[in-house]
Amino acid sequence: MFQRFLTALWERLKSWEGLLLILLLATIFVNSRLTPAYLTFENQINLFELYIEKIIVALIMAFVIINGEIDLSVASVMGLAAGTMAILFEHGAPAPLALLSGLAAGALCGLFNGFWIAYVGLPSLVVTLAGLIGYRGLVYVLVRDRSITAFPDWLNRLGQQPLIGPFTLAMLIFFALAIAAVILLQYSGFGRYVYVIGNSKEVARYSGVQVHRVKMALFIASGTIAALAGMLYASRLGAMRGSTAEGFELEIITMVLLGGVSIFGGKGSIWGVLLSILIILNLHNGMGLAGLSGHLRAGVIGILLILSVLVPNLAGKVRESLGRQRRLQRAVETVEIEA
Repeated sequence: MFQRFLTALWERLKSWEGLLLILLLATIFVNSRLTPAYLTFENQINLFELYIEKIIVALIMAFVIINGEIDLSVASVMGLAAGTMAILFEHGAPAPLALLSGLAAGALCGLFNGFWIAYVGLPSLVVTLAGLIGYRGLVYVLVRDRSITAFPDWLNRLGQQPLIGPFTLAMLIFFALAIAAVILLQYSGFGRYVYVIGNSKEVARYSGVQVHRVKMALFIASGTIAALAGMLYASRLGAMRGSTAEGFELEIITMVLLGGVSIFGGKGSIWGVLLSILIILNLHNGMGLAGLSGHLRAGVIGILLILSVLVPNLAGKVRESLGRQRRLQRAVETVEIEA
Protein backbone atom coordinates (compact mmCIF):
# COMPACT_ATOMS: atom_id res chain seq x y z
CA MET A 1 0.00 0.00 0.00
CA PHE A 2 2.80 2.39 0.92
CA GLN A 3 4.52 1.64 -2.37
CA ARG A 4 1.31 2.41 -4.30
CA PHE A 5 1.02 5.68 -2.38
CA LEU A 6 4.59 6.63 -3.29
CA THR A 7 3.96 5.69 -6.92
CA ALA A 8 0.80 7.82 -7.06
CA LEU A 9 2.61 10.70 -5.35
CA TRP A 10 5.47 10.47 -7.84
CA GLU A 11 3.07 10.50 -10.78
CA ARG A 12 1.36 13.58 -9.36
CA LEU A 13 4.70 15.34 -8.81
CA LYS A 14 5.62 14.63 -12.44
CA SER A 15 2.51 16.50 -13.59
CA TRP A 16 2.36 20.24 -14.24
CA GLU A 17 0.59 20.74 -10.89
CA GLY A 18 3.47 18.92 -9.18
CA LEU A 19 5.98 21.24 -10.81
CA LEU A 20 3.92 24.24 -9.68
CA LEU A 21 3.84 22.91 -6.11
CA ILE A 22 7.63 22.58 -6.09
CA LEU A 23 7.97 26.08 -7.54
CA LEU A 24 5.59 27.46 -4.88
CA LEU A 25 7.56 25.86 -2.06
CA ALA A 26 10.81 27.20 -3.53
CA THR A 27 9.31 30.70 -3.80
CA ILE A 28 8.17 30.59 -0.17
CA PHE A 29 11.59 29.39 0.96
CA VAL A 30 13.49 32.10 -0.94
CA ASN A 31 11.12 34.85 0.22
CA SER A 32 11.40 33.75 3.84
CA ARG A 33 15.19 33.91 3.59
CA LEU A 34 15.17 37.37 1.98
CA THR A 35 12.99 39.08 4.59
CA PRO A 36 11.90 38.01 8.09
CA ALA A 37 8.57 39.85 7.69
CA TYR A 38 7.45 37.51 4.92
CA LEU A 39 6.11 34.67 7.08
CA THR A 40 4.17 36.87 9.49
CA PHE A 41 0.41 36.30 9.65
CA GLU A 42 -0.31 39.92 8.74
CA ASN A 43 1.80 39.68 5.60
CA GLN A 44 0.10 36.46 4.48
CA ILE A 45 -3.33 38.11 4.80
CA ASN A 46 -2.03 41.21 3.01
CA LEU A 47 -0.73 38.93 0.22
CA PHE A 48 -4.33 38.04 -0.66
CA GLU A 49 -5.95 41.41 0.00
CA LEU A 50 -3.90 43.34 -2.54
CA TYR A 51 -4.72 41.03 -5.45
CA ILE A 52 -8.03 39.51 -4.40
CA GLU A 53 -10.06 41.04 -7.25
CA LYS A 54 -7.67 39.68 -9.89
CA ILE A 55 -7.74 36.16 -8.53
CA ILE A 56 -11.55 36.20 -8.38
CA VAL A 57 -11.65 36.92 -12.12
CA ALA A 58 -8.92 34.33 -12.78
CA LEU A 59 -11.33 31.58 -11.68
CA ILE A 60 -13.89 32.30 -14.41
CA MET A 61 -11.12 33.04 -16.92
CA ALA A 62 -9.97 29.43 -16.45
CA PHE A 63 -13.38 28.21 -17.65
CA VAL A 64 -13.28 30.51 -20.67
CA ILE A 65 -9.80 29.48 -21.81
CA ILE A 66 -10.38 25.76 -21.22
CA ASN A 67 -13.44 26.21 -23.44
CA GLY A 68 -11.11 27.35 -26.23
CA GLU A 69 -11.88 31.09 -25.95
CA ILE A 70 -10.41 34.14 -24.24
CA ASP A 71 -11.84 37.26 -22.63
CA LEU A 72 -9.55 40.29 -22.90
CA SER A 73 -12.31 42.67 -21.79
CA VAL A 74 -12.53 41.63 -18.12
CA ALA A 75 -10.50 44.54 -16.73
CA SER A 76 -12.54 47.07 -18.72
CA VAL A 77 -15.74 45.41 -17.50
CA MET A 78 -14.44 45.76 -13.93
CA GLY A 79 -13.96 49.48 -14.53
CA LEU A 80 -17.35 49.90 -16.20
CA ALA A 81 -19.22 48.14 -13.38
CA ALA A 82 -17.38 50.19 -10.76
CA GLY A 83 -18.10 53.38 -12.71
CA THR A 84 -21.80 52.54 -13.08
CA MET A 85 -22.10 51.91 -9.36
CA ALA A 86 -20.13 55.05 -8.47
CA ILE A 87 -22.19 57.35 -10.72
CA LEU A 88 -25.45 56.08 -9.24
CA PHE A 89 -24.20 56.52 -5.67
CA GLU A 90 -23.00 60.01 -6.58
CA HIS A 91 -26.52 60.91 -7.73
CA GLY A 92 -28.14 59.55 -4.58
CA ALA A 93 -29.52 56.28 -5.95
CA PRO A 94 -30.53 53.60 -3.42
CA ALA A 95 -27.85 51.02 -2.64
CA PRO A 96 -29.72 48.02 -4.18
CA LEU A 97 -30.17 49.92 -7.46
CA ALA A 98 -26.51 50.98 -7.61
CA LEU A 99 -25.17 47.51 -6.80
CA LEU A 100 -27.52 45.64 -9.12
CA SER A 101 -26.86 48.12 -11.92
CA GLY A 102 -23.12 47.48 -11.63
CA LEU A 103 -23.66 43.73 -11.88
CA ALA A 104 -26.12 44.20 -14.75
CA ALA A 105 -23.55 46.27 -16.66
CA GLY A 106 -21.11 43.37 -16.44
CA ALA A 107 -23.73 40.80 -17.42
CA LEU A 108 -24.72 42.88 -20.46
CA CYS A 109 -21.09 43.14 -21.55
CA GLY A 110 -20.81 39.37 -21.26
CA LEU A 111 -24.06 38.92 -23.17
CA PHE A 112 -22.78 41.20 -25.94
CA ASN A 113 -19.47 39.33 -26.15
CA GLY A 114 -21.19 35.96 -26.04
CA PHE A 115 -23.64 36.79 -28.82
CA TRP A 116 -20.92 37.62 -31.34
CA ILE A 117 -18.75 34.69 -30.30
CA ALA A 118 -21.29 31.91 -29.67
CA TYR A 119 -23.97 32.71 -32.24
CA VAL A 120 -22.28 34.76 -34.96
CA GLY A 121 -19.01 32.82 -34.78
CA LEU A 122 -16.52 35.68 -34.52
CA PRO A 123 -13.16 34.95 -32.82
CA SER A 124 -13.22 35.73 -29.10
CA LEU A 125 -9.81 37.41 -29.39
CA VAL A 126 -11.23 40.02 -31.77
CA VAL A 127 -14.56 40.51 -29.99
CA THR A 128 -13.12 40.89 -26.50
CA LEU A 129 -10.24 43.07 -27.72
CA ALA A 130 -12.90 45.39 -29.12
CA GLY A 131 -14.66 45.13 -25.77
CA LEU A 132 -11.45 46.00 -23.93
CA ILE A 133 -11.28 49.27 -25.88
CA GLY A 134 -14.99 50.01 -26.09
CA TYR A 135 -15.95 49.30 -22.47
CA ARG A 136 -12.97 51.32 -21.24
CA GLY A 137 -14.12 54.19 -23.43
CA LEU A 138 -17.56 54.01 -21.79
CA VAL A 139 -15.91 54.23 -18.38
CA TYR A 140 -14.19 57.48 -19.35
CA VAL A 141 -17.44 58.81 -20.77
CA LEU A 142 -19.15 58.08 -17.44
CA VAL A 143 -16.59 59.44 -14.99
CA ARG A 144 -14.46 61.67 -17.24
CA ASP A 145 -11.07 62.67 -15.84
CA ARG A 146 -12.00 62.70 -12.18
CA SER A 147 -12.11 60.52 -9.09
CA ILE A 148 -15.48 59.54 -7.57
CA THR A 149 -15.46 58.95 -3.82
CA ALA A 150 -19.19 59.28 -3.09
CA PHE A 151 -19.51 55.78 -1.67
CA PRO A 152 -21.54 55.07 1.47
CA ASP A 153 -19.46 54.54 4.61
CA TRP A 154 -20.85 51.02 5.01
CA LEU A 155 -19.59 50.08 1.53
CA ASN A 156 -16.09 51.36 2.27
CA ARG A 157 -16.05 49.45 5.57
CA LEU A 158 -17.28 46.33 3.81
CA GLY A 159 -14.45 46.53 1.30
CA GLN A 160 -11.68 47.50 3.70
CA GLN A 161 -12.38 45.88 7.07
CA PRO A 162 -12.43 42.18 8.01
CA LEU A 163 -15.86 40.59 8.02
CA ILE A 164 -15.15 37.22 9.64
CA GLY A 165 -11.90 36.90 11.57
CA PRO A 166 -9.12 38.41 9.43
CA PHE A 167 -11.01 37.84 6.17
CA THR A 168 -12.65 40.62 4.17
CA LEU A 169 -15.82 40.13 2.12
CA ALA A 170 -13.80 39.83 -1.10
CA MET A 171 -11.64 37.06 0.39
CA LEU A 172 -14.70 35.12 1.54
CA ILE A 173 -16.23 35.49 -1.92
CA PHE A 174 -13.02 34.17 -3.49
CA PHE A 175 -12.96 31.08 -1.25
CA ALA A 176 -16.63 30.36 -2.02
CA LEU A 177 -16.10 30.80 -5.76
CA ALA A 178 -12.96 28.64 -5.70
CA ILE A 179 -14.89 25.74 -4.11
CA ALA A 180 -17.73 26.21 -6.60
CA ALA A 181 -15.26 26.33 -9.51
CA VAL A 182 -13.59 23.06 -8.47
CA ILE A 183 -16.93 21.28 -8.15
CA LEU A 184 -18.39 22.73 -11.35
CA LEU A 185 -15.37 22.25 -13.62
CA GLN A 186 -13.95 18.99 -12.30
CA TYR A 187 -17.03 17.08 -11.14
CA SER A 188 -20.10 18.23 -13.09
CA GLY A 189 -21.65 17.62 -16.51
CA PHE A 190 -21.25 21.30 -17.37
CA GLY A 191 -17.54 21.03 -16.66
CA ARG A 192 -17.28 18.07 -19.04
CA TYR A 193 -19.01 20.12 -21.72
CA VAL A 194 -16.47 22.90 -21.19
CA TYR A 195 -13.59 20.48 -21.80
CA VAL A 196 -15.22 18.72 -24.75
CA ILE A 197 -15.95 22.00 -26.54
CA GLY A 198 -12.41 23.19 -25.84
CA ASN A 199 -10.98 20.07 -27.44
CA SER A 200 -13.25 20.18 -30.50
CA LYS A 201 -16.42 22.18 -31.12
CA GLU A 202 -17.39 19.89 -33.99
CA VAL A 203 -17.12 16.73 -31.89
CA ALA A 204 -19.13 18.44 -29.16
CA ARG A 205 -21.88 19.36 -31.64
CA TYR A 206 -22.06 15.84 -33.04
CA SER A 207 -22.30 14.57 -29.46
CA GLY A 208 -25.39 16.68 -28.87
CA VAL A 209 -23.77 19.40 -26.75
CA GLN A 210 -25.42 22.83 -27.08
CA VAL A 211 -22.13 24.58 -27.84
CA HIS A 212 -23.58 28.06 -28.28
CA ARG A 213 -25.44 27.88 -24.95
CA VAL A 214 -22.35 26.80 -23.03
CA LYS A 215 -20.26 29.58 -24.56
CA MET A 216 -22.96 32.17 -23.93
CA ALA A 217 -23.25 31.07 -20.29
CA LEU A 218 -19.48 31.33 -19.82
CA PHE A 219 -19.24 34.86 -21.23
CA ILE A 220 -22.22 36.11 -19.21
CA ALA A 221 -20.61 34.58 -16.10
CA SER A 222 -17.28 36.17 -17.04
CA GLY A 223 -18.87 39.62 -17.36
CA THR A 224 -20.86 39.26 -14.14
CA ILE A 225 -17.94 38.04 -12.03
CA ALA A 226 -15.66 40.71 -13.50
CA ALA A 227 -18.30 43.30 -12.56
CA LEU A 228 -18.47 41.94 -9.02
CA ALA A 229 -14.67 42.08 -8.75
CA GLY A 230 -14.63 45.66 -10.06
CA MET A 231 -17.18 46.79 -7.49
CA LEU A 232 -15.23 45.07 -4.70
CA TYR A 233 -12.06 46.79 -5.93
CA ALA A 234 -13.73 50.21 -5.86
CA SER A 235 -15.08 49.61 -2.35
CA ARG A 236 -11.62 48.51 -1.14
CA LEU A 237 -10.04 51.69 -2.53
CA GLY A 238 -12.96 53.90 -1.50
CA ALA A 239 -12.82 55.57 -4.93
CA MET A 240 -12.80 54.92 -8.65
CA ARG A 241 -11.38 56.60 -11.73
CA GLY A 242 -11.56 55.97 -15.45
CA SER A 243 -8.37 53.94 -15.18
CA THR A 244 -9.70 51.62 -12.46
CA ALA A 245 -8.45 48.03 -13.03
CA GLU A 246 -6.68 49.07 -16.24
CA GLY A 247 -4.17 46.41 -17.34
CA PHE A 248 -5.42 43.74 -14.95
CA GLU A 249 -6.13 41.33 -17.81
CA LEU A 250 -2.39 40.57 -18.25
CA GLU A 251 -1.94 39.16 -14.76
CA ILE A 252 -5.31 37.40 -14.80
CA ILE A 253 -4.48 35.53 -18.00
CA THR A 254 -0.96 34.79 -16.73
CA MET A 255 -2.40 33.16 -13.59
CA VAL A 256 -4.55 30.89 -15.73
CA LEU A 257 -1.94 29.90 -18.32
CA LEU A 258 0.79 29.36 -15.72
CA GLY A 259 -1.66 27.02 -13.98
CA GLY A 260 -1.39 24.60 -16.90
CA VAL A 261 -4.49 25.69 -18.82
CA SER A 262 -3.76 25.36 -22.54
CA ILE A 263 -4.21 28.55 -24.56
CA PHE A 264 -5.70 26.30 -27.26
CA GLY A 265 -8.39 24.97 -24.91
CA GLY A 266 -9.45 21.56 -23.65
CA LYS A 267 -6.77 21.16 -21.00
CA GLY A 268 -6.15 22.39 -17.47
CA SER A 269 -7.59 22.31 -13.97
CA ILE A 270 -8.67 24.68 -11.24
CA TRP A 271 -6.10 23.06 -8.93
CA GLY A 272 -3.31 24.19 -11.22
CA VAL A 273 -4.79 27.69 -11.44
CA LEU A 274 -4.98 27.92 -7.64
CA LEU A 275 -1.33 26.90 -7.34
CA SER A 276 -0.42 29.42 -10.02
CA ILE A 277 -2.29 32.15 -8.14
CA LEU A 278 -0.32 31.38 -4.98
CA ILE A 279 2.97 31.47 -6.91
CA ILE A 280 2.26 34.84 -8.50
CA LEU A 281 1.00 36.36 -5.24
CA ASN A 282 4.07 35.14 -3.38
CA LEU A 283 6.37 36.42 -6.12
CA HIS A 284 4.71 39.84 -6.01
CA ASN A 285 4.83 39.90 -2.25
CA GLY A 286 8.43 38.81 -2.00
CA MET A 287 9.61 41.28 -4.63
CA GLY A 288 7.66 44.06 -2.92
CA LEU A 289 9.19 43.31 0.49
CA ALA A 290 12.61 43.17 -1.15
CA GLY A 291 12.06 46.71 -2.47
CA LEU A 292 11.97 45.87 -6.18
CA SER A 293 10.25 48.40 -8.44
CA GLY A 294 6.80 47.93 -9.95
CA HIS A 295 8.28 47.95 -13.46
CA LEU A 296 10.59 45.06 -12.60
CA ARG A 297 7.72 43.11 -11.09
CA ALA A 298 5.65 43.69 -14.23
CA GLY A 299 8.57 42.39 -16.28
CA VAL A 300 8.70 39.21 -14.21
CA ILE A 301 4.97 38.65 -14.78
CA GLY A 302 5.47 39.19 -18.52
CA ILE A 303 8.23 36.57 -18.55
CA LEU A 304 5.95 34.17 -16.67
CA LEU A 305 3.25 34.72 -19.30
CA ILE A 306 5.69 33.75 -22.07
CA LEU A 307 6.96 30.72 -20.15
CA SER A 308 3.44 29.57 -19.28
CA VAL A 309 2.72 29.20 -23.00
CA LEU A 310 6.17 28.08 -24.16
CA VAL A 311 7.09 25.46 -21.55
CA PRO A 312 3.95 23.26 -21.80
CA ASN A 313 4.21 23.26 -25.60
CA LEU A 314 7.88 22.25 -25.46
CA ALA A 315 7.11 19.59 -22.85
CA GLY A 316 4.34 18.21 -25.08
CA LYS A 317 6.70 18.00 -28.05
CA VAL A 318 9.34 16.26 -25.92
CA ARG A 319 6.78 13.71 -24.69
CA GLU A 320 5.59 13.15 -28.24
CA SER A 321 9.15 12.65 -29.46
CA LEU A 322 9.94 10.21 -26.62
CA GLY A 323 6.72 8.33 -27.38
CA ARG A 324 7.70 7.95 -31.03
CA GLN A 325 11.15 6.72 -30.01
CA ARG A 326 9.65 4.12 -27.64
CA ARG A 327 7.24 2.89 -30.31
CA LEU A 328 10.08 2.65 -32.81
CA GLN A 329 12.22 0.77 -30.30
CA ARG A 330 9.40 -1.70 -29.61
CA ALA A 331 8.91 -2.21 -33.34
CA VAL A 332 12.62 -2.92 -33.83
CA GLU A 333 12.64 -5.38 -30.90
CA THR A 334 9.57 -7.14 -32.35
CA VAL A 335 11.26 -7.50 -35.74
CA GLU A 336 14.42 -8.86 -34.13
CA ILE A 337 12.44 -11.42 -32.12
CA GLU A 338 10.55 -12.61 -35.19
CA ALA A 339 13.80 -12.83 -37.14
